Amino acid sequence: MLMGTSVLSLRMDGELLDRLREHAAKRGMSVQDYVVRTLIRDDFDERFQSAVEETERFYGVP
Repeated sequence: MLMGTSVLSLRMDGELLDRLREHAAKRGMSVQDYVVRTLIRDDFDERFQSAVEETERFYGVP
């Protein structure tokens, strides 16, 4: 199976971008590389699902 590439565009506030820059810099990485590495972590799916559930509880989504 051949895999192509896609572009993911994100809009975020300056505070979040600054936090990502700090985390990336601590690891000697660019923000883009840091985000991609975070997304491919083995536990990403579990962490993402937990964040979704917490957000739904916060906003009272049934």
